[in-house]
Amino acid sequence: MPSLDLRGTRIEFLEQGRGETVILLHSSASSGAQWRSLAGELSGRYHVLAPDFYGCGGSGAWSGGAFSLAEEAEIVLALLRRAGGPVHLVGHSYGGAVALHVALRHGGWLRSLTLIEPVAFHLLRENEALDAAAFAEIAAVAARVTRALIDGDAEGGMARFVDYWSGTGAWAMLPPAKRAALGARLAKVALDFEATFGEPTRLQDFWSLFMPVLLMQGSASPLPTRRICGQLSRVLSDARIEVVEGAGHMLPLTHGDLVNRSVAAHLQRCDARLERRVGGEQAAQARAADAEGLDRVGQAAGLQAA
Repeated sequence: MPSLDLRGTRIEFLEQGRGETVILLHSSASSGAQWRSLAGELSGRYHVLAPDFYGCGGSGAWSGGAFSLAEEAEIVLALLRRAGGPVHLVGHSYGGAVALHVALRHGGWLRSLTLIEPVAFHLLRENEALDAAAFAEIAAVAARVTRALIDGDAEGGMARFVDYWSGTGAWAMLPPAKRAALGARLAKVALDFEATFGEPTRLQDFWSLFMPVLLMQGSASPLPTRRICGQLSRVLSDARIEVVEGAGHMLPLTHGDLVNRSVAAHLQRCDARLERRVGGEQAAQARAADAEGLDRVGQAAGLQAA
């Protein structure tokens, strides 16, 4: 697997295909391998990059103290520099929260944004009764994860986490080896909760995003992510929302074919719109300027490709 050296930590990522770049960001306790099916479908037309976040897959663990979405977003910024120009950004769950962070601060580098049930829990602090209930619900899950980590009950904490997102009994159906592997990631799941709860961005801040956005959610997903998708659909100026009937939070896995088709169609619509708006020569000039800008920012951030 190719990798990045990010301030002394090895970050692995999947890479395949040629063309405009698409970056795929995975959910908590998962890895870039979550996207192998979608990457295979897109790689005939696109250059696909799918990193393993800190402490996931083949990437090293976070060891820098306090953790936030900004630290995770540095992985995306390093891949932006590698891509050398504007990209399509796709994120599921925790990856969707990271994608929102990147989009708000570096939106000029994005051709489009796809958010599949982003766990931007900080957006639930908006003083609406239903949002308060949703926040309390997910805060209880986070507290159980933290308590299990303190008690040394990694598998018990991960069982609560998996059953919440995938349905009661999902953990019991996993083979013992898979349970052990997931249990080893409980500490990173706790960090992910810390990052998503602690993000200072408010819902109103997203009025400034103007790239085309595809929002996807499952009709049977837990209340917090359904509320987050609904709130984002109200404030994003160029958003299209798709609800997958009968699907839960893990729809990229349980309804992969449908999700893959929707993401591919969204990217193609965005590409067609850009080509109509910008002629071939102008597009080349714009991409060259973007690449130069990304290179300067990457160098300033001290990011180095391995």
